Amino acid sequence: MNNKETFLGNIQDVTGTAVRFSLISENVSEFIYINGQGYRIGQIGSFVRIPIGFIDLFGIITQVGANSIPDRIDKIQPFSNRWMTIQLIGEGQRNGNFQRGITQYPTIGDEVHLVSENELGRIYGQPNKPFFVKIGNIANAESIPALLDINKLITRHSAIVGTTGSGKSTTVASIINALTDKKKYPSSRIIIIDIHGEYGSALKDKSNIYKINASKSIKLNEKELSIPFWALNFNELCEVSFGDFNSDKERNIMMERIQKAKTDSLMKYPLEGISKDTLNIDSPVPFSIHKLWYELFKETFGTYYKGSGKPLENLAYELDDKGDKIEGDPYLGIPPIFKNVKNEKGDPEKINFLPNSQNFGKQLLLLGAKLRIPRYNFIFKPNKWLPAEDGKIEMDLDKLLKEWIGNDHNITIFDLSGVPSDILQTIIGVLFRLVYEALFWSRNLSQGGRYRPLLLVMEEAHLYLNNESTSMASKIVQRIVKEGRKYGIGAMIVSQRPSEVNTTILSQCGTFIAMRLTNSTDRGHITGALSDNLEGLTNMLPILRTGEAIILGESVKLPMRTLITPPPENKRPDSQDPIIYDETFADKSMHPGGWGIKMENNPNYKELIEAWRAQNPRISRIKEDEKGEKNE
Repeated sequence: MNNKETFLGNIQDVTGTAVRFSLISENVSEFIYINGQGYRIGQIGSFVRIPIGFIDLFGIITQVGANSIPDRIDKIQPFSNRWMTIQLIGEGQRNGNFQRGITQYPTIGDEVHLVSENELGRIYGQPNKPFFVKIGNIANAESIPALLDINKLITRHSAIVGTTGSGKSTTVASIINALTDKKKYPSSRIIIIDIHGEYGSALKDKSNIYKINASKSIKLNEKELSIPFWALNFNELCEVSFGDFNSDKERNIMMERIQKAKTDSLMKYPLEGISKDTLNIDSPVPFSIHKLWYELFKETFGTYYKGSGKPLENLAYELDDKGDKIEGDPYLGIPPIFKNVKNEKGDPEKINFLPNSQNFGKQLLLLGAKLRIPRYNFIFKPNKWLPAEDGKIEMDLDKLLKEWIGNDHNITIFDLSGVPSDILQTIIGVLFRLVYEALFWSRNLSQGGRYRPLLLVMEEAHLYLNNESTSMASKIVQRIVKEGRKYGIGAMIVSQRPSEVNTTILSQCGTFIAMRLTNSTDRGHITGALSDNLEGLTNMLPILRTGEAIILGESVKLPMRTLITPPPENKRPDSQDPIIYDETFADKSMHPGGWGIKMENNPNYKELIEAWRAQNPRISRIKEDEKGEKNE
């Protein structure tokens, strides 16, 4: 219903979805009052409606002042500053139903009205609908809840962006907590890629945490991360183990050797769904990489007695003091030691290198080193998924995937803080690919993504999804954001530098939760990725408060400036700014730290070194928990 209280002016110019109007002369005050509530006129981000017949067009004020004057009118009214620019975003029936997009345009003379809080409530507010999840309140109308449509949020992908300290990680935790409400969403499942180990403390009560050197404390709910090397495709396996090859010929020979190892294993221990005829180099079939490495090491570095005709297993080995042959250990990555080559003519023990051996020296030395370093055990010695020499395994991939996406908790956190940096991007890509392919091929099963969708949360995405990256992670995520919707796989990109995230990935995100962004390049990428022309709204990003966001896209009916409701302090990610000085603590003994308190006389730096060597900032707390559990 139109009335004089909400009337702002008449439309004077229409250019596509941009509409300009001038304020009526009667509105000389900054405020107007509707039902006793005051509203300030001309606020950037304010909503207006344009009644047209039986529908209302809705728009957002994106520009105010002289720059909003159309060019020709500017010559007639050079000093006028009472113009405003509106960006149209949708339309609604008079019964309150709202939809994005417009079926007809306004024309000259149509009235423009301010949208009151009651009208916003009819558009935004459906908190009782189960497919809406509340994450906070509208910033300029705190009585209206900020609701996200989870159908659009997950299947159409989303991005949460913001400068360091803007409240980004806390917002992620708030959304994850809302999406894992046991009463509303008992079957939700979410995987979080946690590069810095921030989310374990915040979500430990409702998640399984997988990490290298996991704590045995049941309070932390940590489990040992295992990624079987034989589940990797050939390119991934090469990046993790062998590195670059000198030529395509050597790469092909290595491919043939791995194919043969998988074939031999499959013949001895058949697997459902695959045969010798359908097996390929990328098939997830168990084989012993330790045995393969050992055999190739002997062929590459081994020596033999010339003219003896002795077969490969009778190589000349170095002898120890007792005269025993020194052999290596494939599973420990310890190579055999061979006798030095003799080149004396006529010597009956003249020793040469093996004929027809390939030059895999660099690759084998690299893999051998990784087999000996404990930090790589999660992939080369994956506990119950480690194949025996003949390829026999104790557990198959079904048990692994059940732990990851079918366990008794709704959230799985992959804490990758302990993964060696040289293979981090590849490991992230492996995790994504294994989950994607599993849900892709099981799309018609109850375990698949169509019946039980999965959300992938990618923290610090700019580190492994940047434009320059050609990593496995970037390639598979591009595939997920393009095709994952059809198979029930959603992506949530979280980054402090959206300008560094791959443009293809960012452009596929249907919802943006944009927090404070001070960098103009980052803001430009967000504006360019949005389907609506809302540059005026995104220009507000530098002045947002901590914990405040502008939410735009498919999961919200209208773009909204939102105050995110944070989780309790003891349920927040471990990413808070340290306190330099806080005068609110009257009791210095309870002060959490900073420059305002005196340092203890004899600080224990042994604890510092222990945490450094353990590569775990919570090592002291973990030891206390484990000690307490033993006493109990």
